[in-house]
Amino acid sequence: MPQQVRGVIAPGKNEPVRVETIVVPDPGPGEAVVKVQACGVCHTDLHYKQGGINDDFPFLLGHEAAGVVESVGTGVTDVAPGDFVILNWRAVCGQCRSCLRGRPQYCFNTHNARQKMTLTDGTELSPALGIGAFAEKTLVAAGQCTKVDPTVSPAVAGLLGCGVMAGIGAALNTGNVSRGDSVAVIGCGGVGNAAIVGARLAGASKIVAVDIDDRKLATARAMGATHTVNSLTAEAVEAIRSLTGGYGADVVIEAVGRPETFEQAFYARDLAGTVVLVGVPTPDMKLELPLIDVFGRGGALKSSWYGDCLPSRDFPMLVDLHQQGRIDLAGFVTETIALDEVEKAFERMHEGDVLRSVVVF
Repeated sequence: MPQQVRGVIAPGKNEPVRVETIVVPDPGPGEAVVKVQACGVCHTDLHYKQGGINDDFPFLLGHEAAGVVESVGTGVTDVAPGDFVILNWRAVCGQCRSCLRGRPQYCFNTHNARQKMTLTDGTELSPALGIGAFAEKTLVAAGQCTKVDPTVSPAVAGLLGCGVMAGIGAALNTGNVSRGDSVAVIGCGGVGNAAIVGARLAGASKIVAVDIDDRKLATARAMGATHTVNSLTAEAVEAIRSLTGGYGADVVIEAVGRPETFEQAFYARDLAGTVVLVGVPTPDMKLELPLIDVFGRGGALKSSWYGDCLPSRDFPMLVDLHQQGRIDLAGFVTETIALDEVEKAFERMHEGDVLRSVVVF
């Protein structure tokens, strides 16, 4: 029978979030109910709260999560009650033209649970990225559950559900960073620092971190940046070129999602280099570049959704690397908080005080 749990909702545009009682239905065909153990406070959740994604309020926030499968609906064979899973928002369909061409990471028909979670008065909730994990339990499509090593900390594992995977994947999967490459990362929040970790893992010879906050730059250096640039006191493009022999970086990862920083990334790359946009822009933003420069500089301009990851491939691999001590995912967890502290966590995020706040249940 349906269960009542606590969850964090965004009731309206820019309104403070609040904890409400959420009704979670029994899983239907192809669905699973997951008992959430940890969920990171991601900037995308703030975008939802601000109306920057869409206006389907009220939202059930939270999506960067890990937990244990409690129950599954008919037809579910890949996961079972008791499995420890990371939740993902790209449950591939296996049937679309991209999946059939062997590119499931670009699936055009990712799916979510068919049933809706609601408030106790019957108001339907829109789960953030089809997950809604700032809740003690949540209903998802079973394909959104990816099994990983159950000995990993849930607070660490959940971060692969969005921000950390987005950044690492932007370097490894989208940017195709190779041994000896020079890489610049503009914006050193959670996603940007994850891109630094990914570039280091790929064997980049030089990793330039760019931000306007010296605290974030210090963290970036700890994560593997070889050089840092404060773009309040130095011109970012000139600084990156100076650090790369005057040419620009082979791969520039833009982790801010603004036109002006994308333009910096565009001009800070070497000829035939690659720009990867992983920062999330808002719908009103527009980009203007001289078309002759787009043509003349060659290379590639790419956007990276979820780090172009395939959860079934990438999540277990990255958890294993963390367990082996080869990457420090725990370094992204600045603090653990309670469910009713999410609004304060958004404020700390806005002030740049944290890399990741993680709700632990």
